[in-house]
Amino acid sequence: MAYGAMKERLVRGAFEPGRKLTVRAVADALGVSSTPARDALNHLAAEGAIVYSGPKTVIVPYLTMEALQEVTAMRLALEGLAAERGAAKAPAGLADELEGMQAKINKALDRRQYAEALWTNKEFHFAVYRHCGMPYLLSTIETLWLRIGPSFHDLYPEFAIQKYGVHNHEVVIESLREGDGEAVRAAFENDIRDGYRRLKQAIGARAGQNDE
Repeated sequence: MAYGAMKERLVRGAFEPGRKLTVRAVADALGVSSTPARDALNHLAAEGAIVYSGPKTVIVPYLTMEALQEVTAMRLALEGLAAERGAAKAPAGLADELEGMQAKINKALDRRQYAEALWTNKEFHFAVYRHCGMPYLLSTIETLWLRIGPSFHDLYPEFAIQKYGVHNHEVVIESLREGDGEAVRAAFENDIRDGYRRLKQAIGARAGQNDE
């Protein structure tokens, strides 16, 4: 349970890259003892989601350019498939459900509450993906989000100002209502590409700062 809770927080971008987490802090946040907290961190470290900087302290790592390129290529292929299959099997009320989620995201962006926007953003994507009927595909996508989720903080404030994600999500909702699975897939793929361009800029800027 501790592992699942921490994994979900990382996937949803609750912790930004560079954040230090201690076993005690994680235990307190999850309401568990040190042993399950430590076991959860060990599991996540083995998956590459976090790295140890000391015996009881971990750091959420920054994404490298190589990792971003690999994860993005995989996301385009796998999330595109999940989106199109999910749209084909989506229940009638899914578009309305997504519209409600997007309203929450928009409100969070207007208030510059980016962590809250990221939390709901994950719900939006997987609300479509989970209808694909392919559990192994979903599991793989979640693993990719575990690696890239914290870096979504680098999307802001530009994504909030330019409304890239908002537009892509609006196309998803409209395409679902029209029963156009290919358009749903294309909208999610555009969302991933837009995110890639912004994250690439952030990695480049950080590298430039380190060289100074």
